[in-house]
Amino acid sequence: MALTIYNTISRTKEPFETIEPMKVRMYVCGPTVYDSAHIGHARAVVTFDVIVRYLRAKGYAVTYVRNFTDVDDKIIQKANQTGESCQEIAERYIDEFHRDMDALKVERPTLEPRATGHIADIVRIVEKLIAGGFAYVLDGDVYFAVDAFPEYGKLSKRKLDQLEAGARVDVDGRKRNPFDFALWKSSKPDEPWWESPWGRGRPGWHIECSAMSSALLGETIDIHGGGMDLIFPHHENEVAQSEAAFGKTFVRYWIHNGFVNINSEKMSKSLQNFLTVREALESHHPETIRMFLVSSHYRSPIDFTPKSMEEAGAGVDRLYATLQRLEALFHSAGPADASSRGSLWERFCEAMDDDFNTAKGIGILFEAIRAINRTLDDIEGAAVEAPVRSAIEAEWADILAIGNILGLMGDRPQAYFDQKKTKGLAETGIDTAFIEERIAARREARKARQWQQADAIRKELEAMHVVLEDKPDGTTVWKITQ
Repeated sequence: MALTIYNTISRTKEPFETIEPMKVRMYVCGPTVYDSAHIGHARAVVTFDVIVRYLRAKGYAVTYVRNFTDVDDKIIQKANQTGESCQEIAERYIDEFHRDMDALKVERPTLEPRATGHIADIVRIVEKLIAGGFAYVLDGDVYFAVDAFPEYGKLSKRKLDQLEAGARVDVDGRKRNPFDFALWKSSKPDEPWWESPWGRGRPGWHIECSAMSSALLGETIDIHGGGMDLIFPHHENEVAQSEAAFGKTFVRYWIHNGFVNINSEKMSKSLQNFLTVREALESHHPETIRMFLVSSHYRSPIDFTPKSMEEAGAGVDRLYATLQRLEALFHSAGPADASSRGSLWERFCEAMDDDFNTAKGIGILFEAIRAINRTLDDIEGAAVEAPVRSAIEAEWADILAIGNILGLMGDRPQAYFDQKKTKGLAETGIDTAFIEERIAARREARKARQWQQADAIRKELEAMHVVLEDKPDGTTVWKITQ
């Protein structure tokens, strides 16, 4: 099956064909660095991290650019509130963003440009737009004239005569059209500025991404991505200014991820349900967060709830528990041949080739996990025949390959469970010696065939979020589930 991608501009799935054979030029809008990254940012970053991993696994050479907006009204406002410079604000939150995404096991993009590093590129594009009659100057400000671009609205499917002034656009009575947007803003007191043909000033938000994208990837790129909230006006304006400036298609495939809700409500600071990545990491293992984010199709909205996170965490536990069993059976950290690919990988690729359907891919993965555990149950304690061993190792290799695409199963099983156990003990204040003592008491109760007492001890520990795993030689493994 050939890879198909849902293209926002056509509203259909289209076969993926790159500008250059097996090379992908991909640009994704990064954060405006004035505050901590939240779980919505994490969804976008993880979504495109998985897409890049998969494209590379399919043999594509991907040049992945994700920017930082490091000059913006919000950064200036924060700087004025704190007394810091805009550069200090940006540096602090860029560092924090990197720490958060590194913790989520997100691979760094090929390039991470900053808007302030491309002022010359921005000025050149604005000059082209003015010369072409697509932009005009007003008292040192430069605006894009939306009426001069007949296809304005083709990405968002919005018509100018149906839009309402003030909806995410700057209302300025001097503009020819209320939806004309700023390409360059004249300098104001206590704001950063750069020299330009129109006087000192700074770039508008939308032109920054067009400049960085064209400078680093070319005037036409294969994929442009971001959250659905960016379709209008940001990406719509990128299309207009880029195609007006260069006279060619700006982006071949537009990919937009859905929103993250918190307990069925839209995430909002005003509702006090705003969840930062750092806060999420305090309560959940990084791979639990990734599992939650990839368990739904990237275009679907997802709901961050205690139940959804509990389910995601349980899923990660099942993956690592299976790996632990495999390592114990084969006395090895991995299959003998980790490079070969079998039917499980092929089924996973079929799901991913259908618009990066990680939800279906996860379902296929867990089908395999259930099947391999049944096989392990059947052969427990018996000699493993060569054909069975070969089949199990092939599945094992595919499981690890799928995990690499999804950003899961990146740790050794024992290290994963030890980390969870340590964290769980610290949060609950339970003493390890107490748990071992209760397990020993349960073991004695079972020897004495005092099943009711043994069951009561198990329930006592389960109430403390301690789960026991009974083996033929007794209970030797226990885990913290929160």
